Amino acid sequence: MIFGPQLKAHPSLTALLAFEAVARHRNFSQAAVELQITPTAISRTIKNLEAQLNVRLFNRTTRSVALTESGAQLLESLGPALERISESVQHIGETVDMPKGVLRINTSYVAYACFVQPFQKAFVERYPDITFDVTIDDRLVDIVGTGFDAGIRLGHAVQQDMVAVPLGPDQKTVVVASSAYLDLHGTPYSPDDLFGHRCIRQRFGGSGRFFEWRFGSRRAPFEMHVEGNLVFNEMRSVMDAAANGLGLAYVYRQFAEPALDDGRIVPLLERHCVPGAPFYLYYPHRSRMPGKLRAFVSFMREIHG
Repeated sequence: MIFGPQLKAHPSLTALLAFEAVARHRNFSQAAVELQITPTAISRTIKNLEAQLNVRLFNRTTRSVALTESGAQLLESLGPALERISESVQHIGETVDMPKGVLRINTSYVAYACFVQPFQKAFVERYPDITFDVTIDDRLVDIVGTGFDAGIRLGHAVQQDMVAVPLGPDQKTVVVASSAYLDLHGTPYSPDDLFGHRCIRQRFGGSGRFFEWRFGSRRAPFEMHVEGNLVFNEMRSVMDAAANGLGLAYVYRQFAEPALDDGRIVPLLERHCVPGAPFYLYYPHRSRMPGKLRAFVSFMREIHG
């Protein structure tokens, strides 16, 4: 028996929630991320619960976590009750005017610079009880597996099982260069002229795939294979190199706007460039969206809708 006369005090709800999270994930670290505590804290909580109940709830090895028979019995009887409690608490939290908690967002630098950075002051002032935790990473990650609430990426990078909210129209592209570079090497007037220029290329993360230089029209786009001895894995570095006179760069117009406005770079081949895909705010399907995420989604729709 799990519960017996020797039990002097009922386990706390916190300990039972920790047990249910570990049982569901079969992993202490993932459960700790969900509960926003350290793996050490959740391990200590489970050990104390096992001592209090005088049973072993999990069989642990260095590579796996499995429920014991007693643990499975406890989960079967406890799971529905904890789910009802969790839903009730979440529902109450979502009805308050000021959502709370840590909101974790994963985004590329370009998406951050275009869609988050200019408006984050307004967001944190509107929702002072939300801790806005932004991770800038040009690599595509599994936002669910890594504990993020939402991500911002180009449309083709968003997984099919996500809810995706478009942020503005399709991204316009443009070739840019510094005036100093053009004075030395001349100005290209058509995509064919690129063969005589140094082109600064962008590689996607750690992959061997390059950002495509696409021209033509929507109905008949074509990709140019450009040459150059500079390669970067993010658009910020590509544009900075162009501003420093090291060659031509192919970038998103919205991202390049500040540098275009202050004259560090000038636009080229605008009528030849083909719009790219839009960026999307995306998050997992959920029957009940946390209040903090609902606030962020509503804010982004308001700003970029």
